Amino acid sequence: MRLFAAALLLVLLALQYRLWVSDDGVRSVMGLKRSVAAQRAENETLTRRNGQLAAEVKDLKEGLAALEERARNDLGMIGANETFFQVVDADARAPVPSPPPARDARPPLQRISH
Repeated sequence: MRLFAAALLLVLLALQYRLWVSDDGVRSVMGLKRSVAAQRAENETLTRRNGQLAAEVKDLKEGLAALEERARNDLGMIGANETFFQVVDADARAPVPSPPPARDARPPLQRISH
């Protein structure tokens, strides 16, 4: 009987070792749960991004507002009846050097009064 009890105790210890310490035990399961949670979070982020991209594609296909915005921002285009104004920060503006005089330049035009 004692030999049977010792064998059962030995089997129980071996199973506990396998459950808590081995590669396919509790630590592995916990690591897999963390990996699944991280993957779900990444999938959620990518799903939101895909939704935004799908909405942008729909706007570009159907609406002119998104296309016009892209043309303005990316290509610097302006409308037919619009005037372009560029605002420059006075502190950041570097002085523009004057061009050297041309050798064969004509004298400047003068105003003639009658």
